[in-house]
Amino acid sequence: MYIKKILWAVALIGLAICGYFAYYIYGAMFKPNTKFNNETAYIYVPTNATYSEVRAQLEPLLGDINTFDALANQKKYNTNIKAGRFAITKGMNNNDIINSIRSKNLPIKIAFNNQHNLEDLAGRISTQIEADSLSLLNAMTDSAFLSKNDFNKATALGMYLPNSYEFFWNTSAETFRDRMLTEYNRFWTDTRKAQAKKLNLTPNEVITLASIVHEESKQADEQPRVAGVYLNRLRIKMPLQADPTLKFAAYQLPQYKNTVIRRVLNIHKEIESPYNTYKYLGLPPGLIAMPDLSALKAVLNPEKHSYLYFAADAKRIGYHKFAKTLGQHNNNARAYHQYLSSQGINK
Repeated sequence: MYIKKILWAVALIGLAICGYFAYYIYGAMFKPNTKFNNETAYIYVPTNATYSEVRAQLEPLLGDINTFDALANQKKYNTNIKAGRFAITKGMNNNDIINSIRSKNLPIKIAFNNQHNLEDLAGRISTQIEADSLSLLNAMTDSAFLSKNDFNKATALGMYLPNSYEFFWNTSAETFRDRMLTEYNRFWTDTRKAQAKKLNLTPNEVITLASIVHEESKQADEQPRVAGVYLNRLRIKMPLQADPTLKFAAYQLPQYKNTVIRRVLNIHKEIESPYNTYKYLGLPPGLIAMPDLSALKAVLNPEKHSYLYFAADAKRIGYHKFAKTLGQHNNNARAYHQYLSSQGINK
């Protein structure tokens, strides 16, 4: 009788222990374990991250980090970390959280436009993906890559077409660059290449001219007319005389560092630079800024006209007055210069 009581006691203790472990396992796996108020929280797991790095991001989001640790160890997540951007939904249990951060790397939308150089572009992209600005800049300026794909340092910015794109957050610098080359090649269809050829321009030259058009006019409805003026000048071997190229040339000089040129003066026309289109015929060696797609399309589909000149319109800021003769243009330019002077804009 005494032995039976012992056996019953052992059995009851065993059941209690089993019950405790069952409850613990249930709690570790299936009990909701989030404590944030938003519907969704995100964690960003770097490439080659350790479990402690992931845990540091999770701890403020979870009600009981210890049960998560136990399940992560059981499911071997702590030795098989995946990089990326992952979502945790309010009310998720540990099992769902582990499944999410192990296999559901979420893409992100990145966007860029109007970057003035590769350094600016690298900085902009580095705020949106894991790759840092230095690694991005090194990938963008890699001489072997540029040479293989018919670019150089002066034209390399033209490979990056401003738009929004979908990437994984843990994209490497080289992967980003290579994807942009794919997008560039996708843009340059046979039709667009034929349009460029009809204008006696290469794709790089189209983008260079588009950068000038874009700096002259941000108005998409006016850009085809501006493009037509420059193409008319190229056709008759007239200097482009584009003021934005003078600003670009000036900003390369130490004395213009951290300055803003609001009014182009005769002194700027004397700057010795291949980007000085008052001194040198034809297009400059490369882009002066990243053009919008509207400017690219404007060059490929220019307005056909006989205008050779244009000057900013003081009565329609952002737009221009166009002229066929130098006399007409001088009158238009004089009116705008008077407007600048009236506003106290002298340099």
